[in-house]
Amino acid sequence: MPKPWATLGVDLHLEPAGGGLRRGLTDALREAVRTGRLAQGTRLPSSRSLAADLGIARNTVAEAYAELVAEGWLTARQGSGTRVADREVIPPTGGAAAARAIAPPHAPARPVPAPRPERPRPAYDLVPGTPDLSAFPRTEWLKAARRAFLAAPNHALGYGDPRGHVELRTALAGYLSRARGVRADPDHVIVCAGFAHGLHLLATVLRARGLKTVAVESYGLPPHWRQLTRAGLTTTPLPFDELGTNPGELDDQGAVLLTPAHQFPMGVPLHRDRRATVVDWARRTGGVVLEDDYDGEFRYDRQPLGALQGLDPDRVVYLGTASKSLAPGLRLGWMVLPPTLLEEVTEAKGGVDTCGTPDQLTLAEFLTSGAYDRHVRAARLRYRRRRDALVRTLATHAPHLQVTGIAAGLHAVLRLPPGTEQSVTQAATWQGLALHGLTTYRHESATVPPLDALVVGYGTPPDHAWAGALEALGRVLP
Repeated sequence: MPKPWATLGVDLHLEPAGGGLRRGLTDALREAVRTGRLAQGTRLPSSRSLAADLGIARNTVAEAYAELVAEGWLTARQGSGTRVADREVIPPTGGAAAARAIAPPHAPARPVPAPRPERPRPAYDLVPGTPDLSAFPRTEWLKAARRAFLAAPNHALGYGDPRGHVELRTALAGYLSRARGVRADPDHVIVCAGFAHGLHLLATVLRARGLKTVAVESYGLPPHWRQLTRAGLTTTPLPFDELGTNPGELDDQGAVLLTPAHQFPMGVPLHRDRRATVVDWARRTGGVVLEDDYDGEFRYDRQPLGALQGLDPDRVVYLGTASKSLAPGLRLGWMVLPPTLLEEVTEAKGGVDTCGTPDQLTLAEFLTSGAYDRHVRAARLRYRRRRDALVRTLATHAPHLQVTGIAAGLHAVLRLPPGTEQSVTQAATWQGLALHGLTTYRHESATVPPLDALVVGYGTPPDHAWAGALEALGRVLP
């Protein structure tokens, strides 16, 4: 069987398709262009380079190029080299012979159906869940990356510990203990690719243990509930009132998922008595508490609320991410696990580290150098100014509406008159304003009375667009 040809110039893979070197090379190149494997505009290696890679005479390559240029498959211009010509890609119909029999590439292309129009992007985005990505500390991040890589030993670029790089686990343990009251040992920290990845690992382990039901909050993030459902678990919502989620109905569920520091989306912290109730339930029944420390770094009008995990590290799994404090695109999250879950979750993650080394080492340096603290403090001030501007706008345009959940986080809840949520969100769409109603975040089995409200995120718009976003919001309020 003929041996495939490969070139180191631009990583071409060519299958010989005829007798003789020149004919085989010509047919292989033509077939690659015809089927679209070589895209329009692709620059081919010089005849000298390709000949050296293939171990054939340079004239053989030059003659093959010249024939394909004459046929219109390739173009050759002084200074820009030999490239694939712009043309319509024709599906394969039977090898090189069929390729030579088709209409020349200069023939008019057949009409192509018009692409389906994309939905226009909103002018302003007030959907919660994303920080201001324009404020990502690029310069400081690059400095940290440089320092981290210059100091990293060679073995740090290997497959690594499935729990994550020890440098990051150590830095996280120190930071979480200092800033969030988490009782963390680096050996009990697992780095994961965001909250969803961590929740998937935990759900897999809990289901393998025989768990069937996880209690969740009546209002929360549907993707998290779906993650649990996909693992074969049933979610049952707990009651909710002005003191937060009510754990009084916890029974034999086996696990509960909570956002105790700043409930999403209602924005209230879990009352201290209920924090104690949750921990007591876990100790009494052997249950597991999954603590989502949602935007715990951002608080404005109250003292920081320590992590629930600090009350009982043996029964509470702490989960956090860099998605709100830095950017979700980093795909970096972490879990602090009780000893009883550590081995199983590590095994579920796999035999090697599945999170990228560069960003792990950079975040470790970012934390230990103090750059992370400086960035969070600056972001906290910026988001507080936005929140204050939002409150002023609401006082001017809708003083009759109640706004809650503003003491911390990156969003506020704006109560609406009964029956108006759908009309307001529709009006927002017409105004080019992305805006979610509270109904979006209500569990389908929740028994709490439904509320008409808006969940207004003030993290996403860049600073220059914030005033315009507030004006658009003011126009849609009832």
